[in-house]
Amino acid sequence: MNLHKSSYPDLQSVDTLRAAALRSLPRWGMTCREIRLLKHRENAVFKIVSDRGNSYALRVHRDRYHSDAALHSELQWMHALQSAGIDVPIVVPALDGSLFVHAAPEEGTRTLQVDLFEWIDGTQLGASEGGLGQDVENIEHIYRTIGGIAARLHNQSSQWILPAGFTRHAWDRDGLVGPNPFWGRFWQLEALTPAQRGLMVRARDIVDTELSELERAPDHRNNFGLIHADFVPENLLVDRGVIRLLDFDDAGYGWHLFELATALHFIRGDQNYPVARAALIDGYRAHRALPDTTLEKLPLFQMARGFTYVGWMHTRQGMEMVREMTPVVVGLACSFAEEFVDTWGKGPGPL
Repeated sequence: MNLHKSSYPDLQSVDTLRAAALRSLPRWGMTCREIRLLKHRENAVFKIVSDRGNSYALRVHRDRYHSDAALHSELQWMHALQSAGIDVPIVVPALDGSLFVHAAPEEGTRTLQVDLFEWIDGTQLGASEGGLGQDVENIEHIYRTIGGIAARLHNQSSQWILPAGFTRHAWDRDGLVGPNPFWGRFWQLEALTPAQRGLMVRARDIVDTELSELERAPDHRNNFGLIHADFVPENLLVDRGVIRLLDFDDAGYGWHLFELATALHFIRGDQNYPVARAALIDGYRAHRALPDTTLEKLPLFQMARGFTYVGWMHTRQGMEMVREMTPVVVGLACSFAEEFVDTWGKGPGPL
């Protein structure tokens, strides 16, 4: 049935996403006793309590953000990580064995991807919003834990034989600073002043040149592979001593240092940032080699991480959350860019 675009419901509204969630449940042989929105960003995550009293986490994905093949690959990797002893959410297959299903919010409208996971109790390992706080011992614990899990994940992805048809996006040179970066042309964000835009372009040129050289380095493949790409304390859930890594929506191919840069991005201005950074690196090195000659390139990926968040804002400017976050995200990126251009423009150096 062909429909004009105007006949589609708003595929990002919570009501529409909730409708798709409810219409998907028969594919798992259940009806819903309770549904509650937990998170709404790239996808909507709902807590579902079934008619039998069982709880699940259900995701309704952003329309056309990932292809079916890419989503299937994400869920395959999560299963492989669980098998390797890295605790992640456990996928609940549909009755026909599918790892995800398609569901339309209304009869005859475009379908959305929906997947279901076993419910996980627990609390977040920590939070980067609002600062790190003054408990140095706890800060060290959080970031050493992040570093250790990131290293174990990179060990698994470096050794894993990819299934046939596996596909994910790439946080590579093109995906970060190419003509059409994965998260958008960050230098075109309307909120940037002319001076900020010029700063972004100068920083982008430096990162582009440096990443081009890294791609040609003999050890490139030792430092590049499948990464989670959203290693922040909020995505680690603690339950009775078990720490589970959540939210693989951003997972793809990228440099391992980009993983560490992500963990550090939003805390860089905190007075205890040096403590967190040192603990993150120590935790990583406890499970995987990270030579100083490799680590000195970290600022490149911290700058690239800043670009991605600005690009995310650029491609989602109609969202209320984006309007609220834009000044903070732009401020962080430009603050780092000023120092980065001044330092790295004269040759690599610590930041």
